[in-house]
Amino acid sequence: MMTRRKMVLSTSALLAGSAAFFQRLRFARAVDPATAPAPASQPARPYTPVTTPNGSSLPWTIEDGCKTFRLTAEPVKREFAPGMTVNCWGYNGQTPGPTIEAVEGDRVRIYLTNKLPEPTSIHWHGIILPNAMDGVSGVTQPHIQPGETYIYEFTLKQHGSQMYHPHSDEMTQMAMGMQGFFIIHPKNPTRIIHRDFCIFLQEWFVEPGSSTPNPLIMTDFNLFTFNSRVFPGTDPLVVKTGQRVRIRLANLSMDSHPIHFHGHQGWTTATDGGPIPQSAWWPATTVNVPSGTTRDIEFVADNPGDWAFHCHKNHHAMNAMAHDFPNMIGVDQSGVAERVSSLVPGYMPMSTNGMGGMGSMHMPLPKNTLPMMTGTGPFGPIEMGGMFTLLKVRDSLSSYDDPGHYAQPPGSAPRRAGAPAASAPSSEAVLYTCPMHPQIVQNGPGKCPLCGMTLRVKK
Repeated sequence: MMTRRKMVLSTSALLAGSAAFFQRLRFARAVDPATAPAPASQPARPYTPVTTPNGSSLPWTIEDGCKTFRLTAEPVKREFAPGMTVNCWGYNGQTPGPTIEAVEGDRVRIYLTNKLPEPTSIHWHGIILPNAMDGVSGVTQPHIQPGETYIYEFTLKQHGSQMYHPHSDEMTQMAMGMQGFFIIHPKNPTRIIHRDFCIFLQEWFVEPGSSTPNPLIMTDFNLFTFNSRVFPGTDPLVVKTGQRVRIRLANLSMDSHPIHFHGHQGWTTATDGGPIPQSAWWPATTVNVPSGTTRDIEFVADNPGDWAFHCHKNHHAMNAMAHDFPNMIGVDQSGVAERVSSLVPGYMPMSTNGMGGMGSMHMPLPKNTLPMMTGTGPFGPIEMGGMFTLLKVRDSLSSYDDPGHYAQPPGSAPRRAGAPAASAPSSEAVLYTCPMHPQIVQNGPGKCPLCGMTLRVKK
């Protein structure tokens, strides 16, 4: 029999349960990591995954119908290049954190465990979601204390190149490397992308001889990274001739970065606000990426070779620099070096005739410090660093591992003035063909009538 007392108790329990349910909706909820469900085996992906050079994508499982990811915010040690390891903060043992990949329409659940020495949160930059899931400490949720785990859950209503990063002590946490890509693949793609790369731009100040970035620096940075690596530690972007390539760039640093790619013309096709209508695509060989944004570049890799891909701000393609010595370019230092060397063993005069040649000087350096200009190519020192890598386009590939240096066709290289010209076959004997349609062959250069690609010399 239902008495008044039982009815009141039942109603109270129902209201308490409802209140608890809506409290969980109000902000991302905390959980005990010891009681969190264990992950199941990794399901198959229904899309072609992106490649994050020098990084990885985050595995996921299905939990209560949600595509479920697990992130751990923690201190990490990151090798910027061989010979330099930096004390960073990141996710799952790396910086940037592993790339999250999902599909438009997915319901996602993301666990974040805080193993930092201070509180944190996580913001889903550019993603349209309920206010309670936005991840802004003090505004949409409490700070996530060390040792706590919070769960975020929302449905993906868009597609594009987005990011995740803290919204708690941002000055320190993002400056120490806490950032990552959140890639949402379209439910109904309109074109095929053969190679899809993600590159995060960041800048740091690490005092030469030390290992920990200084988050108090606002403008005078000395290291500039692609996915928290500097050249020559940056992986090349390896593609096959004729493939359509997308490069997704993200920037949470203090500066904008004009990223320039050689040998090809492309289009800016998307921002962190979403895809750009094709009628408004912007043709470019340099794409500026302002702070707090993403940019997508697309092009067809129809020009074989090793092509530079780099930030076009001069100092951003160099490694650890010192700015506190006088400019000596054009100064006659005759006899000075000898006299100073008698007082300071190992003294070397700098910049009298420019900085060229530093890549091969092999000067002694402080521990855990990289040369300012470095790298060696088939023709000698490359003299680059920082935000620099190579786009390697090849006619044939057995894998996407680094194929080594490009072998230029005989007679195609520049020659020293006065040197004899290399012999070349007569123009009548040269045949041109399309890399994608080998049945197209003609006697001179031009475009393929089927796909519009530039014809190449038939081998």
